[in-house]
Amino acid sequence: MRMEVHVHGYIELVEGVSKRQVEGALRPLLQYLDAEHLNEVQSLEPDQPGFAFNDRNYGLEMCCTLEVGRNFFSSLESSMHALGRLVETATAIEVILYHEDGRDETQLMFVGPTPAAILDAQRRRMVEDVSNLLSRHFKQDDVDEVAKLIGDLFRREQGKATPAAPAQEPEDPTTVQIPGEPGRHRLH
Repeated sequence: MRMEVHVHGYIELVEGVSKRQVEGALRPLLQYLDAEHLNEVQSLEPDQPGFAFNDRNYGLEMCCTLEVGRNFFSSLESSMHALGRLVETATAIEVILYHEDGRDETQLMFVGPTPAAILDAQRRRMVEDVSNLLSRHFKQDDVDEVAKLIGDLFRREQGKATPAAPAQEPEDPTTVQIPGEPGRHRLH
């Protein structure tokens, strides 16, 4: 079954990372898309850049609508997992599925150098989303109070994830988490 998806986000890479390293990390996705290099990934929408590596600012811009099949998500997850070691700051990538019945389903994929950085990116994103929603109805002091509670929840979650005893294995620096939160919104 084929479907249309839009991948959108900007990833800040560690200074000195080369396009070749990025393409190596994205190899599972590039192979899935039958492409050798990033510039071969073409969006269905002509005004979208696709996957563009910025060697001056060490960034990867992703704004690309694709027609994909069922193995797309595993190749995207593998690629983001491998890319994690090259990432400076953890961030969210939006993946929007366009269903035939007109519904849009948005998923967030977090990619970062460490699990703690990913958890912090998730916290920042939730604070931003909730604050934007609450600021329509409440004063800033009330919004700040809720943002503090969200921060406390994430600190508790991070405390649960951090073992009291020494870890048996080092943390995997390329952890990717994909919450499946449906939504109705289009980026373009």
